[in-house]
Amino acid sequence: MTNSESATSAVLDPAATPVVEVRNVTAGYLPGVNILNSCSLVANQGELIGIIGPNGAGKSTLLKSIFGLVKVREGGIFLQGEEITNLKANKLVAKGVGFVPQTNNVFPSLTIQENLEMGLFLKPKGLKERLEFVTEIFPELGRRLTQRAGSLSGGERQMVAMSRALMMGPHVMLLDEPSAGLSPVRQDEAFLRVKEINKAGVTTIMVEQNARRCLQICDRGYVLDQGRDAYTGTGRDLLNDPKVIGLYLGTLGQDD
Repeated sequence: MTNSESATSAVLDPAATPVVEVRNVTAGYLPGVNILNSCSLVANQGELIGIIGPNGAGKSTLLKSIFGLVKVREGGIFLQGEEITNLKANKLVAKGVGFVPQTNNVFPSLTIQENLEMGLFLKPKGLKERLEFVTEIFPELGRRLTQRAGSLSGGERQMVAMSRALMMGPHVMLLDEPSAGLSPVRQDEAFLRVKEINKAGVTTIMVEQNARRCLQICDRGYVLDQGRDAYTGTGRDLLNDPKVIGLYLGTLGQDD
């Protein structure tokens, strides 16, 4: 396993423009306090990228920086070659970036269908087509469109949140801990849904605390530590790397 600098350069395909590229980004919430420190990441077309690491490593901050929710102080973020550094979230949605936060990710007083319609506020004329698309991936929701989201379980709310982000037909989906707080059965369902979203052609970047399961399904993984991409490689390589196992999977991994 190489360090992040050499590994990041190794995954760049000179014949293709990455869907998302994070170049040496430094970012944080408070002035003078950096959570990310020269962090880099590449997601190519159709890839499922997993981001793991200890608590406080900057995993969620990285996603929020891509989505314009955390100020980037140095470095740059690019979407299909276009710089989007510090662009507002609504403009990123219009450009094809979907984001599913870990918590508070549905409108509980609205029905499932109304939640999905909220995801299509920029393109309301495509409602029927997009509803058909997301209910093919999440057929359970298609049978319960009139149910209020506030009555759903945590796993069901996660499905609604992911479906709403899919309504705009994003090029890339950012998922912040999709299995957090779920039962083991619901966790498995969440990972299956993530794979289905990715197979539908959506480049996916996922932050996960269930490191072992994340690496099992992702094409490539990044291990963040103290705001830096400490290791990167294929999911299989990271699962079998002694340093990653010793430093991270021993405490973050969950045996099947």
